[in-house]
Amino acid sequence: MFRLLSLLVLSTGIVHAEAAEMAQTAPAETPDMTRIFNGKDLAGWEGNPELWSVKDGVIRGETTLEKPTQDNTFLIWKDGAPKDFELRISFRCGVTNNSGIQYRSRRLDSRPDAKNKWRLCGYQHEIRNEVKLPNVAGFIYDEGGKRKRICLAGEKAVWQDGAKQIQGSLIGADDFKALFKLDQWNDVVIIAKGNHIRHYLNSRLILDFTDNDPQLALLDGLLGLQLHAGKPMWAEFKDIRIKALK
Repeated sequence: MFRLLSLLVLSTGIVHAEAAEMAQTAPAETPDMTRIFNGKDLAGWEGNPELWSVKDGVIRGETTLEKPTQDNTFLIWKDGAPKDFELRISFRCGVTNNSGIQYRSRRLDSRPDAKNKWRLCGYQHEIRNEVKLPNVAGFIYDEGGKRKRICLAGEKAVWQDGAKQIQGSLIGADDFKALFKLDQWNDVVIIAKGNHIRHYLNSRLILDFTDNDPQLALLDGLLGLQLHAGKPMWAEFKDIRIKALK
């Protein structure tokens, strides 16, 4: 009997350990994902044609001294405003560049004669080419809002009663440095279901956020890719696919 109980406890512990490990890993990709970038042109997307292009199967956004952007500008997906979804995308960008993957977002009103007609506000998955926490890819930024850095990479947190409440840590500085592929392609998975959002980087969970603000939480909206105002920069994106979650 003692041996049987010992085996039961051991097996239960193994199951719990495996479940914990699975919770830290992005779910396996399923065949029902829809590719929303065809790898050839920007069909289905809209943005400033002077700043966005496609080359070698990759979307490239770039500002220069000759072609700057006065405000943050976006390449916006035209074919939907996802609610509950799983988004998979790969990115790379230059050193110290600041870009983002915008989701559950709204258009900001622009004058009819405005040079930048592609402005968004909402949740942003930060894109950076850095490895030193907290200024790294993966945190949620409140683009166009007042909450700024809503949830940092490495945090499990809840927004409650007007403030962020940190509930735990998902990754430390050394592990993030080992996880991120500096100057190379990095893979992102964003899963948003109800007011619960998870960000994965190269298959590892790096952010878990629940937004309980009844007025500020966005439960659907537009997708977009960001070019940041300021000094010249570039960012590239590929293999963009999405599926709705029931």
